[in-house]
Amino acid sequence: MKVNDIIKILEELAPRSYAESWDNPGLLVGRRDAHTDCIYVALDATEDAVFAAKECGAQLLLTHHPMIFSPLKQINDDDFIGRRVLDMISSGINYYAMHTNFDVAKMAELAADRLELCSREVLEVTVLPGACGNEAPMGIGCAGRLPREMSVEACADFVKDVFDIPNVKIFGDLSRKVSRAAVCPGSGKHMTGYAIARGCDVLITGDIDHHEGIDAVSQGIAIIDAGHHGIEHIFVEFMTQYLNERLSGVRIVAEENRPPFSVV
Repeated sequence: MKVNDIIKILEELAPRSYAESWDNPGLLVGRRDAHTDCIYVALDATEDAVFAAKECGAQLLLTHHPMIFSPLKQINDDDFIGRRVLDMISSGINYYAMHTNFDVAKMAELAADRLELCSREVLEVTVLPGACGNEAPMGIGCAGRLPREMSVEACADFVKDVFDIPNVKIFGDLSRKVSRAAVCPGSGKHMTGYAIARGCDVLITGDIDHHEGIDAVSQGIAIIDAGHHGIEHIFVEFMTQYLNERLSGVRIVAEENRPPFSVV
């Protein structure tokens, strides 16, 4: 199958028009007419991911986060991005990323499904009705009611269980009861205001710093920081299943779910 045929299937799911203006999804390295019979799916295009793609004989590396955000003025082996690009090209690996377009199309829904949220609404609307052929507003994150009222501590345990992560960081009173939650996979540094506006008791997200966390508590909302990887790793499982269902004769290999850091 040609790379471009696979891209058409990917963009049926997550059109590039859904992406934020600052984002850089799409075919970042390679040729659209290249033949592909194996795809390696990962969260990031790290050195390990590129090596694993080569080891399994993949001709297409698919990730959530784009490896390239800023324009490259030179492509050589002087920096790590250039080395990865050269490694992909020399190994015959084409590289495609689906980032905020996937966040809008699917990521929030997947996270909300795991949390069993009901009465859902978009957390931050980024695509207005009719803007991209969509009938309803779309955007980043999701707000809704938890399956039952629980303490912040119990909610944190629930988050760890459904996203299969060993730990989370909590801002707020552990004993406080919460019933309405917002979830924003990835970085939620600027999502507190949206969660408060949706009437949420707790925001479940990642990359919350000291000031964002304590300011959120002062405004009456708890934070459960599950990490950037902690929630968004669900991309790999979903896309592996999606491609297996949509493609015939193409082998799909999934990256092992392994956090990029250790807590000691």
